Amino acid sequence: MVVPPGSGWPGDPATAHTPVARGPDQAAALAAAAGELPVLAARVTVCRACPRLVQWREQVALEKRRAFADQPYWGRPVAGFGAPRPRILVLGLAPASHGANRTGRMFTGDRSGDWLYAALHRAGLASQPTSVAAGDGLALREVYITAAVRCAPPANRPTPGERDICRTWLVRELELVWPTLRSVVVLGGFGWASLWPALRGAGVRLPARLPLFGHGTEVDVDGRAVIGCYHVSQQNTFTSRLTEPMLDAVLRRAADAAGVAAP
Repeated sequence: MVVPPGSGWPGDPATAHTPVARGPDQAAALAAAAGELPVLAARVTVCRACPRLVQWREQVALEKRRAFADQPYWGRPVAGFGAPRPRILVLGLAPASHGANRTGRMFTGDRSGDWLYAALHRAGLASQPTSVAAGDGLALREVYITAAVRCAPPANRPTPGERDICRTWLVRELELVWPTLRSVVVLGGFGWASLWPALRGAGVRLPARLPLFGHGTEVDVDGRAVIGCYHVSQQNTFTSRLTEPMLDAVLRRAADAAGVAAP
C-alpha cells in the first residue's frame, strides 16, 4: 500500500488540491511560490520531479520489508518538520527506505532516528527519546529537521541531478526559517556539500572560504553557527565513529549558539 495524497495519514499536510510538481521547472516554481512552511510541506509530499526516485520509493512501499509487512508505507517525498519558527536546523541526507519512507516523518522508525531523537531528548530539544510513527506525540523544541533530498534513494545514494532538482525545496525552506535560525547541525558530508549552494540560492552571503566537512567543524554564516556532525547512520554508530558523547557535544554547542537554554 502506498499512501495517497490527502489520505488523512498522521501528519499528512497534503490535500487533493495541492499542485503536483512533475518536473524540475514545476518544482522550482511551486517551491518559490510557497509562502509558509505548511504550504511548502504539502507541495513537497506530492512532488514527482525525479522519475528514478518516484519508482524506487513506491516500489519499496509496495514490496515492504518483512518486519513491516502489515503496515502501510508512506511511499512519497518526506517534508521537513518541527518548530514553526526554529532557532536550530538539523539537515540530513534523505529519508530511509524503510524508515521515513514508511512512516512519513524524517528520521522516524529507523536506527538513525533512534540515535538522533534520543540525543535531542537528552539535550532538552525533543519531548521524548523515541520516534516510531508520525502520530506518536513527538514534539521538537526550537528545532526543525529536514534533508537535502526528500525521497528515499536506492542504496541511500541520490544522483547529483536528483540532489540538484530537490535543492529547490531546501532553498525555499531556508528562506522561510533563516530569519529565526541561530545554528545549523549538518549530518554528514553529503548534507554539508548540499547546504552551501542552497544557502546561495536563498540569498545568504557565505564566507569567502568554506571549510571541508568534519565532525565538530564550525563556521559562522551570516551570524549563524553551522556545525558539522558525523551522520547518525548505522555505519557510523555501530563502529563508534560517532558516539553518544560526540553527538551530545554537537547538539549542546548548537543549543548554546542558538541561545536555547536547557528546560
